[in-house]
Amino acid sequence: MTAEDSSVVDPHRDSGPLVEIDAVNKWFGDLHVLKDINLDVARGEVIVVIGPSGSGKSTLCRVINRLEPIQQGQIRLRGEPLPEEGKQLAKHRADVGMVFQAFNLFAHKTVLDNVTLGPIKVKRRSAKEAREKAQTLLDRVGVGDQAHKYPAQLSGGQQQRVAIARALAMEPMVMLFDEPTSALDPEMIKEVLDVMVDLAEGGMTMIVVTHEMGFARTAANRVVFMADGAVVEENTPDEFFTNPKSDRAKDFLSKILTH
Repeated sequence: MTAEDSSVVDPHRDSGPLVEIDAVNKWFGDLHVLKDINLDVARGEVIVVIGPSGSGKSTLCRVINRLEPIQQGQIRLRGEPLPEEGKQLAKHRADVGMVFQAFNLFAHKTVLDNVTLGPIKVKRRSAKEAREKAQTLLDRVGVGDQAHKYPAQLSGGQQQRVAIARALAMEPMVMLFDEPTSALDPEMIKEVLDVMVDLAEGGMTMIVVTHEMGFARTAANRVVFMADGAVVEENTPDEFFTNPKSDRAKDFLSKILTH
């Protein structure tokens, strides 16, 4: 039995939601950007968060990873409140993988070094073990042959797939994606979405902020629609796209699904 074998370590740890967001509020100065957010995410569930620009979607991702503090409410991961600082916060960030709109790769390090850095520095893996795992993950996302190149030598789609491999290398419990395809050329979007669909089908718990409605339709268990800092509506993809309940969602969909 290994520490990574979560199915046998603790029979009680799978009983509740993996992520619990309870009455969360956040302000930037006078701007109320998250308003009484309540959301539970089960293990293996894929939540796609959509909504107009400025609705609080990216901020929601950032508070789950504790990149931004909240002023009211509570966020729990596996039943435990998010730590404030120190080693426990570093561990939390290892457990919650994040893929950003900008790839955030280290330009002066090779692709392989980018993926091995976290496991070696944070998880204290040996360099040999980290390299072997990194190569496996790079192969999985389709860029294994780019391991010894630098980020600038890769296309945007390849860089984003490296960023996904880097997050996976930390063996996270949940993956957050903050508009991972919005900085990509159209022909590169599919290659990144294909990797994300593969992760979803493999049982990875995912919270995805995206404008890609095709991905939301095919990969999501639930669509969460946000506007003006609040969750306005949530439903299955079929129900949300064919029968939105709120006027705000109907208006949003009428604008994005007419072309």
